[in-house]
Amino acid sequence: MERQNANVVELDVRPHLRKKLEPFQLIMETVKKLQKDDIFLLHATFKPTPLLGVLKMKGLVGKAEQLGKEHWITTFVSRKNKHWLDDSVVASDSDDEMFDDVAVRASDGGSRLITLDNRGLEPPKPMMRTLAALERCQSGDQVQIHNDRVPLFLIEELNQLGCPFEVEEQPDGSAVVTISKL
Repeated sequence: MERQNANVVELDVRPHLRKKLEPFQLIMETVKKLQKDDIFLLHATFKPTPLLGVLKMKGLVGKAEQLGKEHWITTFVSRKNKHWLDDSVVASDSDDEMFDDVAVRASDGGSRLITLDNRGLEPPKPMMRTLAALERCQSGDQVQIHNDRVPLFLIEELNQLGCPFEVEEQPDGSAVVTISKL
């Protein structure tokens, strides 16, 4: 199939982000409905760097372009159609801008514990950076996050991914979640 014959699925989450609503679930529901040769266009207020890593796990590659001050459009296609993305600005999940405060230490068994302080971040950044960190883990590693509250949408995603986790609610209403990568 040629790119010009592909079905284009477009989702604009900018209104959700401006209202500080979590669009991750909406994005993932849209991704689930994609056919293998669909092109997925996502409009957001920022470059969705962690999402690139999450969708890579689902076999999609992406290209992000900034169209305006708060308007990024990211094109996702299946890995086999990667050539449909031009050479201009191919986004990478290796960007580390979301991981400035990551602490990584080896636990006694040689596995790593990655800690993320997600408090104060606006949705969907806590979920996206957590899933991106989890993607970077190897089997046996753990990701421990500290969020402003119990991350219900993340817990749904962890259940779908088959990742065991423990939630410790804190006296201040925040939550520490420890996730294991199998």
